[in-house]
Amino acid sequence: MSEGTFLISGATGSTGREAVNVLRKHGRKVRAMLHRDDGRAEAVRKTGAETRVADMLDLNSVRAALEGVTAVYFVYPFRDGLLDATAFMAQAAKEAGVKAIVNMSQISARREAKSHRARDHWVSERVFDWSGTPTTHLRPTFFAEWLLYPYPGWNVKEGILRFPLGEGHHAPIAAFDQGRVIAAILENPKPHAGAVYKLFGREELNHHQIAAKLSATLGRPFRYEPMSIPDFAALMESAGMSPLFVQHIRSVAQDYLDGIFSGTNDVVERLTGEPPLTIEQFAEMNRARFNA
Repeated sequence: MSEGTFLISGATGSTGREAVNVLRKHGRKVRAMLHRDDGRAEAVRKTGAETRVADMLDLNSVRAALEGVTAVYFVYPFRDGLLDATAFMAQAAKEAGVKAIVNMSQISARREAKSHRARDHWVSERVFDWSGTPTTHLRPTFFAEWLLYPYPGWNVKEGILRFPLGEGHHAPIAAFDQGRVIAAILENPKPHAGAVYKLFGREELNHHQIAAKLSATLGRPFRYEPMSIPDFAALMESAGMSPLFVQHIRSVAQDYLDGIFSGTNDVVERLTGEPPLTIEQFAEMNRARFNA
């Protein structure tokens, strides 16, 4: 699919921004769908992408944004409304004659998931499948960006990793690599129609090992202090995090301990021609953010 316009939702978010960058470097026509026109939107326009403000919970707004679009990347922020947004995107894509959708799901998505958000991601996948528009579902493990999120109580930049993840392990996947995968599928979607891809980083690590690699790369000490799931949930609640987020964290932390987030594969390298970032490469690439 070398011609046409690619619509990227969440274009100022981590995965959407990277997908825009890759597609524009390849000379593709990109329409970035944004919730608001602000400074981040101007940064997207500097790549040469067209921008379109649209409300993902307004069917007519989404339909207008999809006019003339060939393929879509769908990602929805962590807030209420995922299933409504999915249904509106699926219907608008069908009306607009969109040829392919890349859907951002998560590795814990399954019918029996205890996390309401993870369960809704599984239903979201099914809605896109029912729509008839060929869709590829991405199920990443925990993002490497979790190490940079500014949530209250997450003190990674201060040198402390405090998570309720015990001695479990995963291969952190950077948004940089996910953006490359998204772009590769949008550019050539036919071989991937109907596929469900788990996305992993280069190396499976526990959080003691992640802390050691951050220490060696950034030249200052990091350490992992595991917490219990109830204590971490209480910390999130006291910090004013949404009930949806706290319920999700409680559930996926247990999933993590049960091995749902673990594993590795060659999907990133196979689809993009290059392996995913190591945690050392991620830390070096984001040195300024870790030091902020």
